Formats: sequence, C-alpha cells, structure tokens
Amino acid sequence: MHDSSYADYELEEYAPELMLDRALGFMEKNKEAPFFLYFASPLPHVPLQAPRKWVDHYREKFGEEGPYIGDKGYFPCRYPKATYAAMISYLDEQVGALIQKLKEIGEYENTLIIFSSDNGPTYVGGADTPFFESAAPFSTEYGRAKGFVYEGGIRVPMIASWPGVISPNTQSNHPSSFYDVMPTLGEITGAPVPSDIDGQSFLSSLKGESQAAPEFLYWEFPAYKGQQALIMGKWKGIRKNMFDGNLRLELYDMETDSTEQIDVAHLHLDVVAQMEQILKQEHVPAEIERFKWEVFGEK
Repeated sequence: MHDSSYADYELEEYAPELMLDRALGFMEKNKEAPFFLYFASPLPHVPLQAPRKWVDHYREKFGEEGPYIGDKGYFPCRYPKATYAAMISYLDEQVGALIQKLKEIGEYENTLIIFSSDNGPTYVGGADTPFFESAAPFSTEYGRAKGFVYEGGIRVPMIASWPGVISPNTQSNHPSSFYDVMPTLGEITGAPVPSDIDGQSFLSSLKGESQAAPEFLYWEFPAYKGQQALIMGKWKGIRKNMFDGNLRLELYDMETDSTEQIDVAHLHLDVVAQMEQILKQEHVPAEIERFKWEVFGEK
C-alpha cells in the first residue's frame, strides 16, 4: 500500500510549510507598521500528512498500529495515529516559529495572539479523534462533532496571549463566538466596526475585567440536513434535520447536562417558546438558492 503518512515537505506544494514561509515573510515586510495576520493553518485537517521526523517521533511512542486504508475519505495512511499526532506537533512548531519571529522584529510585547479552532474534531479521513479524546468531555462521533451544532461540534478552546494586558495563566468563562472577534479587534485598534453585525467585543474579558454575558448566541448551519442552535443563559436549544421538515426543538440544561444527554424540552415549554421566537427572529434567508430553507417557506 502507498505510504502517504509522510509529506515530501521539501516541495513547495506542501501547504503548511508554504503558508508558514509566507507568514514569516509578511511579518518581516510589515515590521515597521501595525499589521494583522490571519494564519488559517490546515493542520491538523485531513488528509493525514506530516513531516517524517514528527511521524517517526510518534511511531516510537505509540508502537505498531494498523493502517488507514482510505475507506472514510481522503488518502490512505500507514500510521494514522502517529501521523495525526505529528500534525499537531508540527502546528505547535509553526506557532513557535511565528512567535519567535515576533520577538526577532521586536513586536512580541506589542502583539495580541489568538489561537483557536473553527470547529470540533472530525470523524473521517483516518483521524482517530476518540483515541485522542479530542473533544473531551464531549463526543467526537458523527452527529455530535464536526459539522453538527452539539457542543462537540461548536465548543472549542481559545487561547489568547498579550503581554502586559492579559494576565498569564488566567481563565475566562465569558461565552463568545467568532462573530465577536471583529468588534473586539475594532475596539482594540480603533477601527470602525459595521453596525449591522451581531458580535460584541470581549476586550474586557481579555483584560480580566467583569463583562456581562450576551443575551444569546446563535448558530445556523444548512449542511447535514439543516440545523439551528441557540445558547441563552444556561439553556441550549437545537433543531436538526430541518431540510426534512423538522422544527422540533431539543432543550438542554447546560449547568447540569453539558454533554447534552437529556432533552428537557417537554418540561420547559416557556423556554422553548422563547427560543423559537429568537430562532425565527435571527434567521435571514440566504441569497444562494440551495441554502434556502423550505421549512421556512423560502422555496
């Protein structure tokens, strides 16, 4: 079987290395002026590929393992667990290179670094995320992880570093979503923020100051048969299979059931009604035909 565990990463076509080179060059070029760098690394996204040195490192740690034969999408891989771990260590190495570059150009102390993920872990391509407990305590299985609005699919950690502003080794439980990043950066830089967005700056939380939680957080995802989700205080509401005509809301008490095991919608009809109104209020019909919702009478 073709061994695609290793990327011939001397070639420029290996995207992670090419992206790092471009990012380092961008910082060097703009070191005399304020800059914003969005480093959207494909690591550790499938297909499973990583530099040989990191794969060998984890082969020694994990020992012998069976191959991934490519039956769940993407490329086959001789050492799937070792390669997945290698991809994460390679990402860590690249983040270290970016930070070292900031120090070299004298901007580390003057830079806010935010590190996060765009969604929860996958279940395809040979990535054995249950083995790594990638979403613990949430599930990494199909229907509960990437692509779905349960906590395993949308709840991800965020790490922020800003010397002199963010106190080291502190934590915040302030709930936020990615649409809060633009107003946060706008408040920090003084840049104007569009008035028609839903996000709220979390700069106060970064500084360790008290900040009121948003009234609610809203998600909408047309893939996987159509989904909506809403977090409002301790409550989490979920609709799924909406392209099949389903509008029933699942309701979970996140204070006592953060892994969303017990649907209590029938016990809190008032909360369900309030959430249904917000879900109707927040939905905006899509411009693209295939993203329109028949259940809402849009096609």
